Amino acid sequence: MGKTVKKLALFVVGFMLPVLLMAAEEIQYVSDQLVITLRSGQGAQYQILKTLPSGTKLIVLENTETGYTRVETEDGVEGWVRTQYLTPEPIAKQKLTATEKKLARISGQNAKLKAELAELRKKTAELEAERTELLNKHKASSAELARLSEVAAKPILLDQQNRELKQQNIALEKDLELLRQENQVLKDRSQREWFIAGALVLFGGIILGLLAPKIRWKKRGSW
Repeated sequence: MGKTVKKLALFVVGFMLPVLLMAAEEIQYVSDQLVITLRSGQGAQYQILKTLPSGTKLIVLENTETGYTRVETEDGVEGWVRTQYLTPEPIAKQKLTATEKKLARISGQNAKLKAELAELRKKTAELEAERTELLNKHKASSAELARLSEVAAKPILLDQQNRELKQQNIALEKDLELLRQENQVLKDRSQREWFIAGALVLFGGIILGLLAPKIRWKKRGSW
């Protein structure tokens, strides 16, 4: 009875194990050998379905204790291969190829980044040149604005100076008029003085003319 149960249990396990393995779809790779054969059965006497070079990717369908594994290729061919030739990791050649591809991709990205960096530096230099040009234009514009402000301020200054000169001219004209009036007063005074002096001289001459005969007569009478 015990042997029957044990055999039944082994049968169930043997029956269910391939199903569980198929559901997991375990991935294996042909190990680092030259070429292996994919056969229709578990043994060298079975038909060769396909030759598999190193690194061929296979989907595991069933694992057995016989030293063979049932697999499926990427193009859908199912068969048996020796388990000892399978490895869960890609072979060194594939790793090297993947590494080389990754390195090439990184190198390409590096070259792209270098090109972008060079372009950014070029744009930065152009922007710096534009900034310098704008600063120079700003300085020139500021100088021109200062000059225009000075020019615009000149009419105001000239108008103010003109008003001041007009006021000075009016003051000078007033002073000149006063001088003219004073000069006229001086002329009138001088003329009066000369007139008075002339009148005095004339009057003195008349008196002297009247007195002169009397003075001569007295002198004669005294002789």
